[in-house]
Amino acid sequence: MENKLKKTIAVYTLGCKVNQYDTDAVVELFEKKGYTLVDFDAPADVYIVNTCTVTHLSDRKCRQMLRRTKKINPNSTLVAMGCYAQISKEKIKEEVEEIDIVIGTDNRKNIVNIIENLIPPPISDIMQVNEFEELEISTTNSKTRSYLKIQEGCNNYCSYCIIPYVRGKIRSRKENNIINEAIRLSNAGFKEIVLTGIHVASYGKDLENTNLVTIIKKIAEIEGIKRIRLSSIEPNIVNDDFINMLQTTPKLCNHFHLSLQSGSDTVLKRMNRKYTTNMYLESVEKIRKVLPNVGLTTDIIVGFPQETKKEFQETLDFVNKIGFLDIHIFPYSIRKGTRAAQMSGQIASNIKEERAKQLQQLQTFNRNKFLDNIIGKEVMVLFENSNTGFTNNYIKVKVNNNKELINQIIKIKIEKREDNILIGEIVL
Repeated sequence: MENKLKKTIAVYTLGCKVNQYDTDAVVELFEKKGYTLVDFDAPADVYIVNTCTVTHLSDRKCRQMLRRTKKINPNSTLVAMGCYAQISKEKIKEEVEEIDIVIGTDNRKNIVNIIENLIPPPISDIMQVNEFEELEISTTNSKTRSYLKIQEGCNNYCSYCIIPYVRGKIRSRKENNIINEAIRLSNAGFKEIVLTGIHVASYGKDLENTNLVTIIKKIAEIEGIKRIRLSSIEPNIVNDDFINMLQTTPKLCNHFHLSLQSGSDTVLKRMNRKYTTNMYLESVEKIRKVLPNVGLTTDIIVGFPQETKKEFQETLDFVNKIGFLDIHIFPYSIRKGTRAAQMSGQIASNIKEERAKQLQQLQTFNRNKFLDNIIGKEVMVLFENSNTGFTNNYIKVKVNNNKELINQIIKIKIEKREDNILIGEIVL
């Protein structure tokens, strides 16, 4: 391959909001060096696939995308970045011969130099990385909402989860860097900031005199920021300080992705989760006492090893008690290197699929019930295009409109529901 300056780059992101932030930050590094971002299906000099490894299906999608990408331009430089690249660092090039360079979940700040010199870097031992890798963004393709990464890594080691092994231990971003980036994003016109990280609730545990509540309050002082949203939190963060913040920080969105994983205490114990269903319920009740219209979303794994019919029924009953706005449902996926992968009593695929189907049916009922309660009410909507936007509690709203509403927060009266979208009219 000819070693010359590349001038076009295309990127593809699999996985979570953290991956999307990392991709956006890497794109800015290339743009500062004179590269132009092009569509992923277009010919480019450099292709970067930011990979995910949360399930075995994620691994397969990554391999498929990497193989497909090289066919678009055989003379391009193909880069595998992210979690799957990190965990498969020894064999990924054997699995996908088309890859030119592998970069894991560290050393992204040097990616332009690495690619231009075609020097494959050693993959970091992520468990030995102690500092937050300072990547940054000043704009994104979105016109209204931007992710802002505040921490990296996780120390929880849930028995099913591979992520601590590919993202490393907790590393929090310095407060001043977070605030400076939030100001830049505000100056660029973004009205909503989504604070993201691998384990957002742990922000500040490795720093002095700061935590998640502190940084939220400081971001809320930035005049141009109208909404602050959290990507995901844990029940144990819902303490008195957190509740006080809900009462005194109106910019914080009344939508929380509150991680559950199972509604059975015995399953939670096998998962090595750090709470019980009673603790979870108490957290929900505390939040709803302050924010009665809060939209709660969560993740649930069905078919975890040894999960009995009784335990699954406990999950169904608990989900019905909480009444989530949305649930991300995952049939359990074996992740090599985790404790759950070695457990006896692995559940058959057809049983996992049936349980996922049952849970989805219940969730659809609960979601529709939640949305129907909003019909006839007035809500504030941040519009992402001329006729569609999101409420504070993360409900999609559509209006009939021929005006330019993008990036405006408008009062809407809800008239009806169409599936999972609310339909309304602008309040004049």
